[in-house]
Amino acid sequence: MRTAAEISNITGLILAGGRASRMHNVDKGLQRLNGKPLVEHVIERVKSQVSALAINANRNLEDYQQYGLPVWPDADLPKSIDTHAFKGPLAGLETGLLHCQTPYLLIVPCDSPFVPTNLAHRLFSAMGNAHIALASTGAEASPTLQPVFCLMKVSLLTQLQRYLHSGGRKMTDWYGDATAINVFFPDESAFLNINTLEELQACSSQKFKCSAP
Repeated sequence: MRTAAEISNITGLILAGGRASRMHNVDKGLQRLNGKPLVEHVIERVKSQVSALAINANRNLEDYQQYGLPVWPDADLPKSIDTHAFKGPLAGLETGLLHCQTPYLLIVPCDSPFVPTNLAHRLFSAMGNAHIALASTGAEASPTLQPVFCLMKVSLLTQLQRYLHSGGRKMTDWYGDATAINVFFPDESAFLNINTLEELQACSSQKFKCSAP
């Protein structure tokens, strides 16, 4: 069971700053599932797990601000935004680490409305002396990494910035030699990413398993 001390050490960041190219460049976090935006589903499942929660977004900032949370655009995003300006989730992660006022940052994507309500607790409990804990799913013997669901020490900011400045963009590579651990979650449906309008429609009509606790 998570404690107040544990929660007080963690800030949460919802990544909603991408291009959503597979969803025809709409603002993915604002697309509706069962009557409310995807980002709202994520907020409801994450807010009790952390001491502070923010959203990384690069478009429609006023729509995200209506939730009463800080909204942080990518740190180095040009004022004139086009679809080539987005540098992917690592740019949002950098922004989160720059703003974070707690020792740990939890990140989750805006397109996973069934994110586990014990995500932060399980990652934190398993972390030990590691620098980053990443969720994994699938078969426990050969798990599939879920790198946009992770908890990290804020001290990794310098390492991330070096990686970005070198031109790196891969979520699975940036932490380099830092000590990382994988934490297995048996319910793969909790990490469902809705990447296309067709998947959104299918999930709305319950063609996907959308019953994660």
